[in-house]
Amino acid sequence: MSNDDLAAIILAAGRGVRMQSDLPKVFHNLFGKPMLESVLETVRSLGVSKIFVVVGHKKELITDHFKNWPITFVNQDEQLGTGHAVRVVEPYLKDFSGTVLVLAGDVPMLTKETLQKLVDFHRSHKASATDLTAMLPDAGNYGRILRDSLGQIAKIVEKKDATPEELLINEINTGTFCFNSKDLFSALAKVRSENAQKEYYLTDTIEILKAEKKSVFAYKTPNFKETLGVNTKEELAQLEKRHES
Repeated sequence: MSNDDLAAIILAAGRGVRMQSDLPKVFHNLFGKPMLESVLETVRSLGVSKIFVVVGHKKELITDHFKNWPITFVNQDEQLGTGHAVRVVEPYLKDFSGTVLVLAGDVPMLTKETLQKLVDFHRSHKASATDLTAMLPDAGNYGRILRDSLGQIAKIVEKKDATPEELLINEINTGTFCFNSKDLFSALAKVRSENAQKEYYLTDTIEILKAEKKSVFAYKTPNFKETLGVNTKEELAQLEKRHES
């Protein structure tokens, strides 16, 4: 299946305070190269027509390193959350009506096969939005997937906003999504920052689209290990070790 009508937005603006470093989080090395490079290589292997990287903290390091890559950098001057980060790309996609793949630059182990399965699932269901989810033994700091009585995704609750019952859920949001482009930006315009972080969450688009009776799905990947993100130097070391073993 062709990916000519597929655009990708990679979120890479964060500092990553828990990395205890002034480097942009996605610029920390994994396998001898910035972990953002692993994400970009995987996305390019899909044959994506347009790739946007949202940058912010110390963006010059990232833009200089990737200056010869076929990507467009978009500045997120204020880090107001993942929803805001995607929204800054909207002017570049105003005439685009295809599928938008949104990825986190700090989830470096996702494979081309998993992303293609997500895209194919999204397209075959003619979905407005599809969230890539995974079952973790310990859901930790990840957003939890709430499903309705039919087993469909109802909403995503961030850890800081979750109830004690919701924290017991092991199905998590991996931070990777497919969206119908028009539905994505329509929903983002309605996202509010009324949460513990006072941020605009991309994840809120799921509940908004559901309320509008749009088709929203969760595609659960069987291999949770490739969906793990990096928030600390310890997690980075664990990923490197797991890959070597």
